[in-house]
Amino acid sequence: MVVEYCRTRVKSALSRSGLPDLDYALNPYVGCAHGCLYCYARGYTRIAEIVERWGRLVYVKENLLDVLRQEVRKLKPGVVGVSTITDPYQPIEATEELTRRAVQILLKGGFKVSIQTKSPLVLRDLDILLEYARSVDVGFTIITMDEGVSSILEPGAPPPRARAEALTRISRTGVRTWLFYGPVIPGINDGVEHFGEVLRPLHRDVDLVLIDRLRITPEVRRSLGQALANSERVLKIAVSRDWWSKTVKSFENLCSELGVRCIPSIAEPEKGVRSLADYSPGTIK
Repeated sequence: MVVEYCRTRVKSALSRSGLPDLDYALNPYVGCAHGCLYCYARGYTRIAEIVERWGRLVYVKENLLDVLRQEVRKLKPGVVGVSTITDPYQPIEATEELTRRAVQILLKGGFKVSIQTKSPLVLRDLDILLEYARSVDVGFTIITMDEGVSSILEPGAPPPRARAEALTRISRTGVRTWLFYGPVIPGINDGVEHFGEVLRPLHRDVDLVLIDRLRITPEVRRSLGQALANSERVLKIAVSRDWWSKTVKSFENLCSELGVRCIPSIAEPEKGVRSLADYSPGTIK
């Protein structure tokens, strides 16, 4: 998939988060080259063309670092979620280094940082993470270990096994790590066997597992409808409380067996949640 990159200027870098575990959110890019079909961040992206060309158009916030430096001097330090409506380590970050330098600015300024990504590129910044290990945590989103499924649902994202290997590597340096298993999609990754395939190899390397159900927006309905042969049935089950309750219970049982803390999502998008990353465990002590 060919991705077009454009540049934009911003008036602010940090936005307030209404969630108890995050004080601020930082998104160095608008749009995401991973182009995940299940991502409802599109519904919270203000640029219509990016929504329409999700995964194929990304804006780079070219003056982000200058704005952030000013805000860090003025704002009360808190926990910053990096990122909440885009992946901070999508491919363009390899050359732009906006995330790397923004994280460094935040940590030097006394802020704590909770990173969520699908990319092993975060390994590039291990030097910063280790220097500020008490003030940072890193979470990886992995919804399946089946690369065939991942290639369909997450067409621009790194392979899941590469993410798992990166998570393990970071964990074994002493930096706090966590797993985000979401969204859970009926018939795709809602079986305890699917969850176990992801968690069992990683359970010693994560401090926490967060699970999240599929969130259906018009954009998600449209993209999954084009990719899944039985999409209407999948979407119907996805809104079932009974299905979700049973799924959470089976997942929690496996977490208990493996000795891992497991938390299901508790907020709905209309209550202020802007993206999957908003469930990060950002309360670093």
